[in-house]
Amino acid sequence: MDAVTGRVTAAQNALARISPAPLMVRGGIFVIVLAGYALAFPAEALVGRTLVFLSVAALLPALGPRRIWPTFTALVTVGGWLLATDGYGRPVALWRLLAVAVLLYLGHTLCALAALLPYDAVVDPDLITRWLLRAAAVLLGAAVLGVLLLQVGRLGGAAGHQWVTVLGLMVAVGTAALLGWLLRRR
Repeated sequence: MDAVTGRVTAAQNALARISPAPLMVRGGIFVIVLAGYALAFPAEALVGRTLVFLSVAALLPALGPRRIWPTFTALVTVGGWLLATDGYGRPVALWRLLAVAVLLYLGHTLCALAALLPYDAVVDPDLITRWLLRAAAVLLGAAVLGVLLLQVGRLGGAAGHQWVTVLGLMVAVGTAALLGWLLRRR
């Protein structure tokens, strides 16, 4: 009985110490993941039990950002996209694809931030602002590069698609080499 009382007291103390910034980051995770589901899944599937399941699934990475839940929710989002395009015949629209990719990245990066912030952390608002500005720069660069590569691929016909594929692989290898160099530099 003392162990249960001790755990209840510890939980009450932990709840009393929660600060607003980590709570807002975790709330942002929930909203972003849920918005990703809304864009990825077909509208016909967002009713009843499915909506309850997706809401609970969106809450999981907000509660446990260090666990498997961010990966799980990303896979559910991709599964919803595949269900919408293959199962319901929704055409692939570039704006929707970019929006889902943006929401996946924002959910991922906010989970990384939330994993670093304890619930009772006192956080300077500039930290969160700089984190989100860096994420925005990454998203803007990726969107511009992606749209440019798509346009180049359309201009060249079938040969253009091969050229864009090779260029994309070169960018991926270059990024991996850069990350490897940055890790060795430490």
